[in-house]
Amino acid sequence: MLIERLLKVALLGSSWVLYLLLALSVLSFSTMAERWIFFRRRTDDLEALRHELGKKLDASDLDGARTLLEASPSFEARVAAEALRWAPCDPEAIKDIVESELARVKKEVERGLNLLGTLGNNAPFIGLFGTVLGVIIAFHQLGQTGGNTSAMGGVMAGIAEALVATGVGLFVALPAVVAYNLVQKRIGDIEVDAIALTKLLTAHLKANPELRERAREAAARSPRAETETEIGEEPAGAVTAA
Repeated sequence: MLIERLLKVALLGSSWVLYLLLALSVLSFSTMAERWIFFRRRTDDLEALRHELGKKLDASDLDGARTLLEASPSFEARVAAEALRWAPCDPEAIKDIVESELARVKKEVERGLNLLGTLGNNAPFIGLFGTVLGVIIAFHQLGQTGGNTSAMGGVMAGIAEALVATGVGLFVALPAVVAYNLVQKRIGDIEVDAIALTKLLTAHLKANPELRERAREAAARSPRAETETEIGEEPAGAVTAA
């Protein structure tokens, strides 16, 4: 009884599987295009950036280094700029802020990655499901012909059409897998390059006490520090309650 009901569902056809795969392919390629534009807009010449940053730090030019990093569209410069903001602190604090900023960056760059991974893993199975439905229909037609050899050509054509679903499933999955791996590699490159830039900063801070002192002076002169000082000051003429 159950098998007969499932057979009726299977005989409804497998063309809907192809439409589903078509919709998934559009979604997949749209995600890949969005990710490509996203990373393209945030690409910079990191070797030149590292060289210029080193020159600024050698000259103890913190303002110039900050301006240089803020002008770069890259994620690596964004992490290094956040580390530079914490330059007056000890290296452990800088390490913590770098890890915090990298976590925020990783959340942005991983957007859409789950979709690509899911399609890469499951699109072939969706295509295979369509093929199974097509083969069930073809063999059902063969049973209705009563073994008539003249109808075998139509049955074989039905099986060939059913195999198209498997091919379409692979067509959806393979680009998604490639894009998933490329995004993963890009994430790894961002982490490595960001850490390299921040290591350059902390190395200069350790080797040059004057640079750290200038960072502390700049932090003390910042509007935020002045505001905190004003808030903490007691108004003139205030009387302490007994």
